[in-house]
Amino acid sequence: MIPLPFIAALSDNPLTAFPALYPWIAILIGLFFVIIFFRPLFQLLGVVIVPEDKIGLVTKKFVLFGDHKELPSGRIIALNGEAGFQSQTLAPGIYFWRWIWQFEIRLQPLTVVPDGHLGLLMSKDGGELPRGAVLARRVDCEMFQDAEIFLRGGGQKGRQAAFLTPGTYRINTFLFDVLLTKMTQIKENMVGIVTTMEGLPLPEGQIAGNRIEGHNNFQDADAFIASEGSRGLQPHVILAGSYFLNPWFVHVEEIPMTEIAIGNVGVVISYCGEEGVDVSGVEFKHGNIVKRGTKGVWAEPLGPGKYPLNTYILRVELVPTTNLVLNWANARSESHQLDKHLSTITVRSKDGFPFNLDVSQIIHIPMNEASKVIARFGNMNNLVSQVLEPTIGNYFRNSAQDSDVIAFLSTRKERQVSAREHINFVLDQYNVHGVDTLIGDIVPPDSLMKTLTDRKLAEEQKVTYETQRMAQETRQDLEKETAIADIQHQIVAAEQGVEIAQRLADAAVKKAEGDAMSVKLNAAAEAERTRLTAFAEADRIERTGAAEAAKIAAIGKANAEAYELQVTAMGGDNFTRVKLAETIGRDKVKIIPDILITGAGGDPSSGPIASLLGLKLMEELSAKKTPDSAPPTV
Repeated sequence: MIPLPFIAALSDNPLTAFPALYPWIAILIGLFFVIIFFRPLFQLLGVVIVPEDKIGLVTKKFVLFGDHKELPSGRIIALNGEAGFQSQTLAPGIYFWRWIWQFEIRLQPLTVVPDGHLGLLMSKDGGELPRGAVLARRVDCEMFQDAEIFLRGGGQKGRQAAFLTPGTYRINTFLFDVLLTKMTQIKENMVGIVTTMEGLPLPEGQIAGNRIEGHNNFQDADAFIASEGSRGLQPHVILAGSYFLNPWFVHVEEIPMTEIAIGNVGVVISYCGEEGVDVSGVEFKHGNIVKRGTKGVWAEPLGPGKYPLNTYILRVELVPTTNLVLNWANARSESHQLDKHLSTITVRSKDGFPFNLDVSQIIHIPMNEASKVIARFGNMNNLVSQVLEPTIGNYFRNSAQDSDVIAFLSTRKERQVSAREHINFVLDQYNVHGVDTLIGDIVPPDSLMKTLTDRKLAEEQKVTYETQRMAQETRQDLEKETAIADIQHQIVAAEQGVEIAQRLADAAVKKAEGDAMSVKLNAAAEAERTRLTAFAEADRIERTGAAEAAKIAAIGKANAEAYELQVTAMGGDNFTRVKLAETIGRDKVKIIPDILITGAGGDPSSGPIASLLGLKLMEELSAKKTPDSAPPTV
């Protein structure tokens, strides 16, 4: 309290009062230091001073007067002046009549909750928690700064559902223990999966509680509990950000968001929620397809993007909607890894040879059929193992048994077309569209491979030879054209000469044709004249011959008659002699030779040498004769 003289002097003349006030200011400063350094001495006098950064916790050692001398059973905080820990605390200031022999005042630092943290409270006194409860319900008690209101308002002992946000508080630590914990941080592209430790039991047959609204992302535990939320896994997730979450109430697990890449859709299989009504129709009998938000396979798949999904209560099966290539090959596998367990197909031909072939199958699953595929098979790996692998493998094994190896190789194109048609028909039954079937590398036995290689080398050599021949022909044509170009002027002159000669020849031909026509006409006339002359001459000869024949016949008849009369008259021998003599005389027939050579003694047969000499002499004489000379007569 400021002395009255100090106030009177200040009000009369402020300018002249300050020098007079110096003693009083010195007294006040001294009193302040005395209070600070001799605080225990003041407490002996019943005066308690609580600094600005402290709170006074009061313990009453005994009660002098009144009925309330002992705490009720089970209580540790006094509400009605009983001895013990008092519910009321001393805020910063000066208090009187707090005698040291009756009260113990303990100065406690204020409770500070720093930024990024929250304060969890454990009550040491209060009502009992209901059976099965783990958290005490909220009581409006000025953020736990009024212990009396907390206890009189039905506050319960144990862990409190409510908590302290960042700030400074006057907390009675006789009643509350404060534990600091960090705020819950959910990073970008992550979601928080929440499991609550308080609430009603989960509904029968469910793995997660029902969706509850109004609890501000689980930051208001009392609102969640008041809305009959269930303990356990929650369908609701929390997104990226900072949250005041009571770790005694919820456990948060951070997982990545569900990402569906471009070219895929996500078919959702929900494990909780209400039982869905099948919307797939009567023709589809391989599972239930339900609306979004209910239990089962959702009819509407999720498109490309990121989704904050609780993968503990649902599963997302990725289904490619672009063309998907699957390889039956040991050395090749696509990035989707659906074909990592597929291998090269080994088949056996009709002639008993085993050989390997690689096959690639291209499929497409329309977006509106993705849910049916998952409802039927569960995932894409099952589709590959249960349908594609046996279908394609068995088709090519059956196809190979109908042909020998060489024929299989030579009819590869036709077999590929047939395989595509057959496999597409099968896949249509499973809501999958077959785009194409491709036969890759075919590895026949080594012996047959050598035969095919030799045949191919021969064919390539033939092609090489043919190419070389064509090259030579091209070179010949080039040289020919070059030579023709070099003698082009001669060719032109020759062509002109040929043209002139052609015209001259045409003129000659025309003339010859005219001459030939003239000769032809003359020959025809001459032939006609000769024919007529021949007809006339033949007629003349025929008439002359007939006359001559008649004459000869008459003469012969006359001679015959004469001869007959002569023979009759002269006799046959005499007639013959007469006729010989007439003939010799008429025809001058020689009877005696011109030269007669005889041998010695007149014997013609004597001496062959004499005869030869005679013949030689005759030859010499004959050579000297002229053709017209008549032989001499001897």
